[in-house]
Amino acid sequence: MNEEAFRKRTERFQRLMRENSIDASMIRTLSSFMYFTGIKWLRPALLIPAEGEPTAFIFQYETEEFAENSWIKNFKTYRRVSELLRAVSGTIRQEGYKTLGFDYFVERDSYVLFFEIFKKMNAQAQIKDVHALIMQLRMIKDSGEIEAIKQASKIAELGMKSAIDAVNVGASELEVAAEAIRTLMKKGSENPHVYVTTGPKPRIHAEPRCWSRIKQNDVVEIVLATDYHGYYSNLTRTVFTGGLSEEKSKALDVFLEAHQTAEEHLRVGVKFSEIENMLKELFERKGYGQYYVVGFTHGVGLLTEEDPITTIVVPHRQYIAAENMTLASVHAPLTIPKIGTIKLEDTYVIKPEKAERLTSFDYKITK
Repeated sequence: MNEEAFRKRTERFQRLMRENSIDASMIRTLSSFMYFTGIKWLRPALLIPAEGEPTAFIFQYETEEFAENSWIKNFKTYRRVSELLRAVSGTIRQEGYKTLGFDYFVERDSYVLFFEIFKKMNAQAQIKDVHALIMQLRMIKDSGEIEAIKQASKIAELGMKSAIDAVNVGASELEVAAEAIRTLMKKGSENPHVYVTTGPKPRIHAEPRCWSRIKQNDVVEIVLATDYHGYYSNLTRTVFTGGLSEEKSKALDVFLEAHQTAEEHLRVGVKFSEIENMLKELFERKGYGQYYVVGFTHGVGLLTEEDPITTIVVPHRQYIAAENMTLASVHAPLTIPKIGTIKLEDTYVIKPEKAERLTSFDYKITK
C-alpha cells in the first residue's frame, strides 16, 4: 500500500471541500471508501474533515485487520449498527461541523437508506452531496490505479477465453458465465460481473439466464467486468455459432469500423459528444442507425461503470477526455431483431496523442 498516494488523494479532496465551504464529509459508499483508505469494508464509514486527519468507524473486532491494511490510524469502534450511527453523529456534533458533505451514490440500496438516516440524525447541519467532487478526482487515475486496471485487463482476457470455450450448442447462458467466473476468480478477480446474451432477440447488458440456451447460428454476446485489487476492466466480444452469414458479417464489420473510429479519436482534449456524433453518423450511413444504443463510452475504475457515464448521464457526453482517464469503448451495442446483440468493447487509458488499449482479444469469433 502506498500511504503517500492515499494521503494525497485525501488532501486533494480536502482542498475541494474548503473551496466549497464544506466542514467535513461522510463517506459511506464502498468505492469511495476504498479510494481514500485503500481497503474494502462491508460497512464503509469514513469521516473526512476539511482540515486534519480522517476518522474511520470500524466494528470492534475488525480494528486490528483494518489497522494492518489501511493508512488511516484514527478510528472509533462499534458493535451494533445503531452504535455506528450514534458514533458518527456524536463526532459531528462534538466537532461542531455545520456544513456536511455526504458521498451519495446508488451502489447498493442500503446507501440510500443510510443517507436518509444520516440527514435525520444531523438535522442541525446542512447536508451537501459531494459525490461529484469525489468523482473529479477519481476520473483521473494515478499510476498505481492504472497498473491495477492493466492487471484486471489481463485477467479479463483469460476469462473471455474460458467463456468462448464454453459457447456450445445446448449450453445455457448461465453455464457460459459460470466458466468465465470460475477462471476470473481463480486468477484473482474478487467480484467479477459477467453478462451473456444469446439468440436473435436482442437484450442490453443482460444477466445470464439458466433457461436461455445457445442454438446453432446464434449470436452470443459476452460482457466481462473484471476487477483486480478493486479496480475494473471491461471486455466484450460477440461469438457467432455456425459461422457468419452475409447479414451478420456486414453488421459485425460496421461495428468494428465504429470501434476503430472511436479508438482513433479517443485522445486528450476531445469532447465525447464529438465521437458520439461520428458513430451515430456512421451507423446511420450504413443503415444501422435505428439499432444503435447511444452512449459509446463510460469510465472504469473502482466501479464497473463510473464517471464519465455517457451511456446514461447525458450531460457527461459534454465532458472532455483528459490524460489518464480510463474508459470502456464501444459500450453501446447494436440490437438487431432476428440477429441479436452485437458489441465489441475494450478498456483504454487516455494519452495525449492516442488512447492506449489495455485489453486484447480477437474481434471476429465464430464457432
